[in-house]
Amino acid sequence: MRKISATALPLILLACSADNATGQNAPAADKPFRTSIIADFDSPWAMTFIPDGRMLVTEKAGEMLLFDPRNGTKIPVSGIPEVDSAGQGALMDVVLSPQFDSNHMVYFSFSEAGEGGKGVALATGRFDQASDGATKLDGVKVIFRGDPKVEGNGHYSGRIAFSPDGRYLFFTNGDRQKFDPAQDPKSTLGKVLRLNLDGTAARGNPLSSKGFNPAIWSYGHRNLLGIAFDGDGRLWEQEMGPQGGDEINLIKPGLNYGWPRASNGSHYDGRDIPDHKAGDGFEAPKVWWNPAISPGGLLYYSGAMFPQWKGSLFLGGLSSEALIRVKINGETASKADQWDMGARIREVEQGPDGALWLLEDGNRGSQGRLLKLTPAE
Repeated sequence: MRKISATALPLILLACSADNATGQNAPAADKPFRTSIIADFDSPWAMTFIPDGRMLVTEKAGEMLLFDPRNGTKIPVSGIPEVDSAGQGALMDVVLSPQFDSNHMVYFSFSEAGEGGKGVALATGRFDQASDGATKLDGVKVIFRGDPKVEGNGHYSGRIAFSPDGRYLFFTNGDRQKFDPAQDPKSTLGKVLRLNLDGTAARGNPLSSKGFNPAIWSYGHRNLLGIAFDGDGRLWEQEMGPQGGDEINLIKPGLNYGWPRASNGSHYDGRDIPDHKAGDGFEAPKVWWNPAISPGGLLYYSGAMFPQWKGSLFLGGLSSEALIRVKINGETASKADQWDMGARIREVEQGPDGALWLLEDGNRGSQGRLLKLTPAE
């Protein structure tokens, strides 16, 4: 891995803009932000800031790093379990406990191999840094595993979000490229889950009385690679569709989002999938893309550095090599901007000062750089 000092990238590149119709792509415009290259990582997957301004960054192969953006220092974090990183497998999301200031707990997700195949796991550990700088997660414990484990290396999902009151943890389990489990009431695959902070199923989940796995909050999902609460407590989610049909969904308890019985995309072999339509019994996406953008990460922006974007959703684009903004208004959403970043964007995060931070995923020509976006003026 090589460290790169902060410099500015060219500002005049292709972009897309301005509240266009759902399902359409938009025309070009100049970027309204300055892009600084802060560091280079090895196929990074996710990041989160800790209170002192440093960051925890996960890398696909299974390493977590404590990174200081002020001086470029990288310190490996020990204690991470073995990660099966084949295919789409990775050390994935990393999020601080709502009570991090008092308990120093970190939640993270990863793909693992085990009896029956492979699956997504959710774990916790206590952040600890010794006086000599050595950093570890103490007492690492897996608190939840996707069920069942299956063969294959795709669609783990593994995104984490805490409810605004800090009482519950929402965790995404992808369909593992197996289609039907997304509609299986006993399986956690293809679902949004609501858990207690210890990883057990939360009481009062909407479908448990109907015989569903007690952890399930919503179902009929494919590959859920972003989840975030907005300022009014609504839960938003993005997921990759098949060939086309990438989605932004407003997640509500007990609803069926249709996969694989409904999608605005098609199977990769060209077979049709019925589009979402009124009265089909499935919850339709609020925004969708065809052709695909291959979304990565999801952020609800609440910062002050870009006041014109406060209250927007931001997501990265992998195949589209883009940063994408979605405007939300209550329970509705619409496309707003799509900026060409020239690399696959895996993750979007908000910094303590309101800057936007992006991770390239280090695949297919992307370097795996950490980028900081600040206003162009």
